[in-house]
Amino acid sequence: MRQDRVLALVDCNNFYVSCERVFDPALAGIPVMVLSNNDGCVVARSNEVKALGIGMGVPVFQCDSMIKRHDIRVFSSNYALYADMSRRVMEVLKQFTPDIEIYSIDEAFLSFPGLRSLTGLRSLTGLRCADYAAYGREIRQTVMKWTGISVSVGIAKTKTLTKVANEIGKKYPRYGGVVDLSKGPERRLDFYLEQLGVEDVWGVGHQYARLLRAHGIKTARDLKYADMQWVRRRMTVMGERCLLELRGVPCFGLNSHPVPKKGIRSSRSFGESVTTREDLEEAIASYVSRAAEKLRSQNSCANILVVYIKTNKFKRDEPQYANSLHIKLKEPTANTIDLTRYALRGLGKIYKPGYRYKKAGVLLEGIQSDRLIQLHLFSSLYYEGREQEEKLMETVDRINRRWGRGSVRLAAEGIRQRWKMRRSMLSPAYTSNWEEILIIRV
Repeated sequence: MRQDRVLALVDCNNFYVSCERVFDPALAGIPVMVLSNNDGCVVARSNEVKALGIGMGVPVFQCDSMIKRHDIRVFSSNYALYADMSRRVMEVLKQFTPDIEIYSIDEAFLSFPGLRSLTGLRSLTGLRCADYAAYGREIRQTVMKWTGISVSVGIAKTKTLTKVANEIGKKYPRYGGVVDLSKGPERRLDFYLEQLGVEDVWGVGHQYARLLRAHGIKTARDLKYADMQWVRRRMTVMGERCLLELRGVPCFGLNSHPVPKKGIRSSRSFGESVTTREDLEEAIASYVSRAAEKLRSQNSCANILVVYIKTNKFKRDEPQYANSLHIKLKEPTANTIDLTRYALRGLGKIYKPGYRYKKAGVLLEGIQSDRLIQLHLFSSLYYEGREQEEKLMETVDRINRRWGRGSVRLAAEGIRQRWKMRRSMLSPAYTSNWEEILIIRV
């Protein structure tokens, strides 16, 4: 692994909130929060909401008085909008370097050349940047100009340290959202590591954080200088790599070609409990459609389908029931029609009337490349209609990308979909639905 490389972590600030503000400038400077599925918990907060002391994951009903007192604007999660804005941000980042790893919906790692070739770097506007911090500022300004999304840029020689740099940029406004830890005296880095709790180090979960604190390792700096053999013994090789990364030794490479998922799950809790088989069938068909779309997007097929249903375990006064069924497919497929047929057949075997179901879902397993399918002698994969089915799925995907997910769907998915999760404060799909596109009147 190259020792002279420099990485950058670009992290969208308060991403869900930022997406809402892009299309409603009146939200700037006022407290805004975004809720989870079924409008249950807080999953995104503006800085103004954070200043009020409202934590992440807090049930919204516990915030009712604060919402009214401080006139907080509350939104349901608009996944279509957030996914599209994420795609736009990532496309901008790809203009700066081909070496990019999309880490999550609002984060991406970028790789720059070594310092010796830095003078060859030019910004998109033709400006020759003197250092990585200047290049980071150009990235930040360009993303804001092209998408309206504010980002922080952390620069360092390891992924773990880019996370540290990013946190510093958010904590200290004087840096303007860009911090470069790729060079400079070690004591400067140690100063910042001392400000970071060990539980906030990338790769250290709550369980290991408790272990480390119990042994006097309370900050990122403490972990950096901990005994490597002890860390490896108590935290496995992953803990050792984390320690080495804090010391500036790269252990985690850039994954610019994401590995296809080995399992694809699609499920949701219902907005209201479901009691009829018909509603469950609509939900299962919709989840299969989404999972199959993801499967095709990575050019894969599945060999196993799991369908499951469950009641609300928190309602002790109601009868409880949960069940699942693993289905081995006759042939690997990514065809929504075939998968839906299997799933509904499986649902019929586990469904029991008389229960109030709260959640259902499907899981695709045994995933393999669609180019590595092994055919048996009399496989129906040879039959004449398969090519037409593949073209049909391609057409459906293309239309749904163009006009919004669900524009074309199976009749089995239903129309009214009374079971859908509750999103009573949903903003428009400004970028993916022509009927909801933003209109400006002058």
